[in-house]
Amino acid sequence: MRVSILAAALTATSAAALTLPKRDGESELLTIRLSPTETKQVTEEEKFELLAKGTHLIDITSTPDLNQDRVFPSTLAVNFPTSPSHQDIASPLLPLLNATNMRNNLVPFTEFQNRFYKSPYGAESSAWLLSTINAVIASAGGNTTKASARAFPHTAFTQSSIIATIPGQTNRTIVLGAHQDSVNWEDKDQVNNRSPGADDNGSGSVTILEAMRVLLTNEEIREGRAPNTIEFHWYAAEEGGLLGSKDVWNSYKANGVDAKGLLQQDMTGYSQGNADAGLPDTMGLIVDYVDEPLTNFIKTVIDEYCDIGFVETECGYACSDHASASAAGYPSAFVFESDFNVSNPVIHTKDDDLGLLDFDHMIEHAKLTTGFAVEMAFTESF
Repeated sequence: MRVSILAAALTATSAAALTLPKRDGESELLTIRLSPTETKQVTEEEKFELLAKGTHLIDITSTPDLNQDRVFPSTLAVNFPTSPSHQDIASPLLPLLNATNMRNNLVPFTEFQNRFYKSPYGAESSAWLLSTINAVIASAGGNTTKASARAFPHTAFTQSSIIATIPGQTNRTIVLGAHQDSVNWEDKDQVNNRSPGADDNGSGSVTILEAMRVLLTNEEIREGRAPNTIEFHWYAAEEGGLLGSKDVWNSYKANGVDAKGLLQQDMTGYSQGNADAGLPDTMGLIVDYVDEPLTNFIKTVIDEYCDIGFVETECGYACSDHASASAAGYPSAFVFESDFNVSNPVIHTKDDDLGLLDFDHMIEHAKLTTGFAVEMAFTESF
């Protein structure tokens, strides 16, 4: 996750790529997108400097045509439901969500030195996460489950994204996403420094994992009898410029995957900012650079299934992996832990640890995930 601070050196109105000369002894230049219409060429060191300042960007070096033919809204027309209608399936699942499960998964996930996508720990933590996901699938359904999980490898770095699939009766696919990597921008040795990433984005990673576990307790979903397919994505390398999700969604676009929408959750655990500001406990619903019809439906899901409400907030272009889905033409939405003005102040440091997290707040995000997945999985027509 990256907080919205646009570097002063960037010109927001530029529509053409700025080509920088390659200097002797330096690596190839990377192409980054700073808005739907603005690109820039930088070295990796310069990219990291921008990211450390909080600049939002997508690294499109390997996919230069991404998002060149469209801005917003999504090119895929989807008729989302106007309100929830499958409470008989979703409501009994919500009490099964367990904060202790989330904590027990998050503790070892944060014990890796870091989960930086270019470090050996990034690859090791991804392998651990895939093993954990597979264990959840195995324990939930035994031989009757149709669910499976696989690594989605990337050519430019060793950390893999992960895709877990609960097949339905059709290939219409609903996606719940979170990124798995972490970063400490305060220390330039990102490969070796300490970056527990408890909130950013360990919290989102275990939130959607717990929702998947609970969904698999439903026999109809577990055995593939829901009308639509449900996928869970744990993206690699979000902190490097949405690299993992960009590869996944570019692949989906190239292969014509019938994905109806992505609900991304990046940071679900910090609620103290609301309390310190004297505000009620709420989620942050992102309303800029998202699919409006999908976002409007998510509002109704929160109202129906969650015990806390939401506040509309903005995070800027490419602030998390939903931007990759949108750039590939798919509807995407983003729900955050709070209004951006009161979000976790210590992300991207060694201090992003478990002590700052509110697992009851994370349960509310898991309720949203579960309710949304059920409603979309059982929608017969889009």
